[in-house]
Order: sequence, then structure tokens, then C-alpha cells
Amino acid sequence: SDIIFHPWKKEENGNQTRVILYTITLTNPLAPKTATVTETQTMYKASQESECYVIDAEVLTHDVPYHDYFYTINRYTLTRVARNKSRRRVSTELRYRKQPWGLVKSFIEKNFWSGLEDYFRHLESELTKTESTYLAEVHRQSPKEKVSKQSTVRRRKRAHAHLRVPHLEEVLSPVTTPTDEEVAHRIKHVAGSTQTRHIPEESPSGFHLQSVSKLLLVISFV
Repeated sequence: SDIIFHPWKKEENGNQTRVILYTITLTNPLAPKTATVTETQTMYKASQESECYVIDAEVLTHDVPYHDYFYTINRYTLTRVARNKSRRRVSTELRYRKQPWGLVKSFIEKNFWSGLEDYFRHLESELTKTESTYLAEVHRQSPKEKVSKQSTVRRRKRAHAHLRVPHLEEVLSPVTTPTDEEVAHRIKHVAGSTQTRHIPEESPSGFHLQSVSKLLLVISFV
């Protein structure tokens, strides 16, 4: 609740950043009922509009025990896989501003992972609802509207695959996970989706050769 979006700002290195402020509800008995959050998002210049986005979110949760010891980095990778379908992949990392002693560290990590699972479970539920609403709207459209919409989409010029993800190697920090290479591979191969497959049309020369073959077959039979 109480969400405040600050506008995107372009950095000298080509990336864009923005700050989001909001309040979350907590269920941990050792924490307050609510906490304020400062989230700094970085969208890397390798992102391509309508094709793929790579965004790192640095999350600082205030008003919770030992909040000055740690923060969270979430990486969101959104990739287009078809005309009306995209894939969303999230990886996360717990980072420390200063090292706590053993018992405190265990307490932080235990509550961190349980809270994170609850958050993304809720996100998954909301995305499922949004998808269901979208599909219901598509089915309610008249056939004429569907044909008009599809023809409009078909006329859109597709971006070349080699222009979609330049400098992708620069995106693989600050979050470093064992599957970051897989993310790079997936984004670089967006062009292999069903949306961009090319079906060659039959050429007139092919038709001519087929006619000659039939004629030779008839002569041979006679």
C-alpha cells in the first residue's frame, strides 16, 4: 500500500533507474505489523522494448529487526516468447551491509526466505488472475474484432534478432547466480520462438519443375 513511483532516470552508462516507496504487511510475531520499503530498480540498457527486459531491484525493508544489516537483490527477466505470451524469471540474493554474529544471521536468513516465498507466491497468484482476466476478454471479443486485431499485429515489423540484446554480458552483474548464463541464452534465442519462424513461400520455378516432372512421368508411362 501507499505506493509512490518516482520517474525513470537515464544514467551515463545507458541504464535506467527509479525508486519506488511502499508499505508491506508482516505476519512475523517478532516484527511490526507493517514496514516501509525502499526499492531501487535498475533496468539495463540490454533491455529491448517489447522483446526482453532485465531489471535488478535492490530492496531495503525498514522497521524490521536488524534491518541495517542486510538488503535484498531481486532480478526480474521478462522475455517475449510469442505474440501474446511472455516468460518471467526471478532470481534473488540476500546481501549483508555488515556481518552479524551466528545466531542473528540464522534468524535473518530464516525469516528472509519465508517472507520471500510468501511474497512471490502472492505475486504468482495475482499474475494468474490477470492472465485469466485477459483470456476472458479475448474470448468475449467478436470475430470481426479478433480478425482486425490479428491483422494489425501481423503488420508490425519485427526487430532483427541481432539487434535485440547487445552488451548482454554487462547485465550479468550485480546478481551472480549459477543460472545467469541460462538467462543470457534464453534472451539471445528469443528469435527462435514460434513468433519469428519463417515459412518460405513456394516459388514459380518450383511449380515449373513439378509440371515438367509430371509430363516426363506421362511420357514414360505411354
